[in-house]
Amino acid sequence: MQTDNRLLDDLARVASSALGAAGGVKGEFESLVRRQFEKILDGMDMVSRDEFDAVKEMAAKARAEQETLTLKVEQLEKMLKEQNSGK
Repeated sequence: MQTDNRLLDDLARVASSALGAAGGVKGEFESLVRRQFEKILDGMDMVSRDEFDAVKEMAAKARAEQETLTLKVEQLEKMLKEQNSGK
C-alpha cells in the first residue's frame, strides 16, 4: 500500500535540509578549530614530523651500534680474563 502523505514528504525535506546545513556548519567549525590549533602550534617551539622521524631513525641506529659495541667489549673482557687466568 502506497501512502501519499505530503506532511511526511515535507518533514523529510526539512530534515534533509537541516542535516545539510549542519554538515556545512560542522565543516566550518572543524576548519576554524584546525586554524586555531595551527596558530597555537606555530607559536610553540616544536619540530616537524620529518625532523622527528629523522632523529628517531638516528637514535635507533645509535642504539644498535651501542649494543654491538657492548657485545664486543664483553667479548674482549672475557678474552682478557681468560688470558690473565692462564698465566
